[in-house]
Amino acid sequence: MTLTLTRVRRAFREGLRAAHAELGSRPPAPRRPAPDTPLCEAPTHPGPSRPAAPPPPTGAPAPSAPRARAFDTGYRPRTLTLRRTTKTLAELVRAPAALTVPGDVVAGALASARTAPVSPGRTALLAAGSVALYWAGMALNDWADRAEDARERPERPIPSGRLSPGAALATATGLTAGALALGALAGGRRVLLRRTLPLAAAVWAYDLGLKRTRLGPLAMAAARGLDVLHGTGTGPARPALGAALTVAAHTLAVTRLSRHEVDGEAGDEPALALAVTAASALAAALPARHPGRKSAGHLRTRWTAPALAAGALALAGRAQWAALRTPDAAHVRAAVGAGIHALVPLQAALVARAGAPRAALGLVAALPPALSLARKVSPT
Repeated sequence: MTLTLTRVRRAFREGLRAAHAELGSRPPAPRRPAPDTPLCEAPTHPGPSRPAAPPPPTGAPAPSAPRARAFDTGYRPRTLTLRRTTKTLAELVRAPAALTVPGDVVAGALASARTAPVSPGRTALLAAGSVALYWAGMALNDWADRAEDARERPERPIPSGRLSPGAALATATGLTAGALALGALAGGRRVLLRRTLPLAAAVWAYDLGLKRTRLGPLAMAAARGLDVLHGTGTGPARPALGAALTVAAHTLAVTRLSRHEVDGEAGDEPALALAVTAASALAAALPARHPGRKSAGHLRTRWTAPALAAGALALAGRAQWAALRTPDAAHVRAAVGAGIHALVPLQAALVARAGAPRAALGLVAALPPALSLARKVSPT
């Protein structure tokens, strides 16, 4: 029995050795190439063989790999976002048109110079407050007219979706608060309550209701006249009433004409605007009975005011005459823009009339930048 088990073990070992020897002598099985398609789409039957692509000619550049399609992640650089936001706000408040505002304050301050000393620091603060109120009025105007602009001016910041109505209202509120703070800083409670607050009330009353009534142009003219009186600061307002009425009359004509910017059916409004502009220019050119300050050269003062008034009439009158001959929307809009810019030489004429020709020429220097910037941001 023991001999039989020994033979079985020996036979088993010899069989294992023979099997190992046979497996080691075979070549390895070739690997199947991986299919080009995903496993879930691998064909069950091999397709017809494709001809190999011809090799590129000698000296030809190697074919470039296909470029991946760009994917917009929504990320924008901070500088680009800031630039777009600044441009949108500039369109909202009609930023370049604010260059026509400081002249009101300077004209009012110099008109009252014979009864109260002119403080350059106080005048600068009041001018900054007037600019802030002007911008606030423009932002509030777009907020109040957002439904109308959606039909007539869809490119404006609010209808186009670049700015929300809440942001426009917050801009108007913040600018108004800043203007009131500047008024208090310029002259305390007296200037705040007697000058800045009435001007702010006129701006908000016009935008929130009066402009849709027949009193709208009168309300706008009153706001511009109050802006001239704003420049008197702590002094009396009576000496500046003439300058305020001159600016208000011109503003009245421009505002009446601006109501036809979209339809172009202005009727006799261009003729009326031309007549009022001529009368305002004449009033600014006449010598003052009681000049606020004496100039170094009376001849210079005598001719500076008429020359500047003639420039205002030429700037606005030419566009108003064109709108009178061709009363369409484009010519009316151009006449309104020219009337707004004509405020600068008109204010300068009032300043020269008050006996400050150098200050008048300084105001006129703001006209070329205003005209240049108006090509990028509309003042209307």
